[in-house]
Order: sequence, then structure tokens, then C-alpha cells
Amino acid sequence: MSIRDWPEQERPREKLLAEGAAHLTDAELLAVLFGTGCRGLSAVDLGGRLLREFGCLRELMSADRERCQTTAGLGPRRYGLMQAALELSRRHYQQEAATGPALESPAATRALLVARLRDRPYEIFCCLFLDNRHRLIAFDELFRGTIDGASVHPREVVRQALHRNAAAVILAHNHPSGIAEPSQADELITLRLRDALALVDIRVLDHLIVGDTRCVSLAERGVL
Repeated sequence: MSIRDWPEQERPREKLLAEGAAHLTDAELLAVLFGTGCRGLSAVDLGGRLLREFGCLRELMSADRERCQTTAGLGPRRYGLMQAALELSRRHYQQEAATGPALESPAATRALLVARLRDRPYEIFCCLFLDNRHRLIAFDELFRGTIDGASVHPREVVRQALHRNAAAVILAHNHPSGIAEPSQADELITLRLRDALALVDIRVLDHLIVGDTRCVSLAERGVL
């Protein structure tokens, strides 16, 4: 049966408008995003089938392009819709941080960094540039690497910090392996960047490492 033939209060889009998105199941939210189903399946049934096939919503939304394009019911259009939804979410959290409370503690930045960096297939080293009241000026992804690591150049970090007129910096990167435990190399680059930025009177507040289930603060570990 087509969703058009369902009672109005059970249709995902109408349910969302009447009750709010939080009242929809994952399959119903996917149905709203996709707009249509496929042969023999309504949009809700398609969403439910994909969730079962991939195991969970997170695995589906972070699946690579090749797998999505070869999965029945997905393809390039729906892969593009999911990627757009993820990027909108990342930008939402970034803008919320820019207009929200000052980022004075590691806990204040964890949600932003998890939203931006978790589930990326490669390592990304980024900087949160802050003003003298620790409000976010910019979130810049400066270096990209493979799952084995990224080459971080202190000169480029200092140049960008001066360009942003930052008073302080929070460093961050992800571990695509999902294990957030810092390596010796992570600690060494943190100290190199701290010393380089100190020469131009810019303070490194923290270096946060994003893993699968947690975000580790090197400041809390006593490295900074």
C-alpha cells in the first residue's frame, strides 16, 4: 500500500509536522528524507529494510559511496541526500557553537567535534580559533590524511591563527580506527604547536581526539 493511502496521522511527513521529528522512528525519518520508496516497498518499508541491512542508522548514514550505489533502493540520489543531511547537521552544530556560550572547557566542544569528525574514513586535523573570550571565530579543517595519520605543519597552523586574529586555539583530530587513545606522536605535535603558537602569544587550550564512542582531552591528561 502506498503511503498516500495511509491514514493521514500515520504518514511520516504529516506526523512530523503534527508531533515533531523526535516522534518519528528512524525508518520514518528516512522516508521523509527519501520522499519515495522503490518497487514493492513504501518509503518507510525501504528505510526499515536498509536499517536492517546496514545494522543501524549510523552505519547506513556513514556508508561509503560505492556500497550505497550498489545497494538496491539506494543509488546516487539517495546517497547524495544522506550526505547532504549529514553536512547540514555538521554545519548546524558549528554555527550553534559560534553563537553559543564560550568554549572554556573540553566538554563544551565535544558535541561539535563528534558531529564534525566521527565516522570520517580518513584522519582530519582541525583547529577551533577563539577570541579572547573563548568564543568561536572559525572551525578550520587544515590537514587531511589517511587512516594512518596526517602531516601537521606548525607554520601553517600559526599562519591561519594569525589570519583569524585568534587569541586561543583548540586543536582536534579524529582517529578513524575508532580508538581515541592518544599516541606519542599526538602528544609531540601538541607540544610543538603549543610552543610555536606561544611565540605569537596565542594559547593552546586543548587538543581533543575523537574516536568511536568518546572524545579524549589531552589537557585533562596533563599534556598541556
